[in-house]
Amino acid sequence: MNNKKMIRGMSMMMVLLAIVLVASGVQAQEADNQLTVDAYAKLGAGIALGLAGVGTGLSQGPIGAAAVGMIAEDSSKFVTGLIFTALPETIVLFGFLAVFLL
Repeated sequence: MNNKKMIRGMSMMMVLLAIVLVASGVQAQEADNQLTVDAYAKLGAGIALGLAGVGTGLSQGPIGAAAVGMIAEDSSKFVTGLIFTALPETIVLFGFLAVFLL
């Protein structure tokens, strides 16, 4: 269990490092201020969509497992399990909204 937390922490550090390197590269390449603002807006929208997808995946796994167990015990609760499984997918819609607004 401790190794999983350490691996997760290391992957988060690698992602943050990659974001910083990309942001530094964008800032170094673009001399015009408007182009830099547009690049950061696109970078922020991509990060919002990516993190929304990761959050959905992390939340949907345990919910799906619980829904399968619930349906295995009582098959009349299929619709309830389906609704609870589909609820986290709305988080990705907020990520897409950020992409289209920026």
